[in-house]
Amino acid sequence: MAPPEVRDAFAVLQATYNDGCTTPGNCEYFLNRVLSNLTDLHDSMKASPKGPAHFAAPLAWTDKLRETVGTDPSFPDLKHHQKLLLDTRDEINTWMQSHPEDYR
Repeated sequence: MAPPEVRDAFAVLQATYNDGCTTPGNCEYFLNRVLSNLTDLHDSMKASPKGPAHFAAPLAWTDKLRETVGTDPSFPDLKHHQKLLLDTRDEINTWMQSHPEDYR
């Protein structure tokens, strides 16, 4: 199955701004959701016809996140890396906002 279009994956990621770590149960769901959405956006950017070079900065941020979190993130690990996870989301959001042609 092909990854979603960049604009669609970005829209899903933006929806995480309406959620957060308000309760322990929701925090686990939320952090996993942000990680999953970032992974989907990463895959979409790599598969984009514009090519990975166009998305070099966001891909570098998600690569750093993946390297830090690892391949099997548990909730305690995600909680430990929560700042990096949310900072990565925020950096990508800022980058995408300055590239409206990629999400409109």
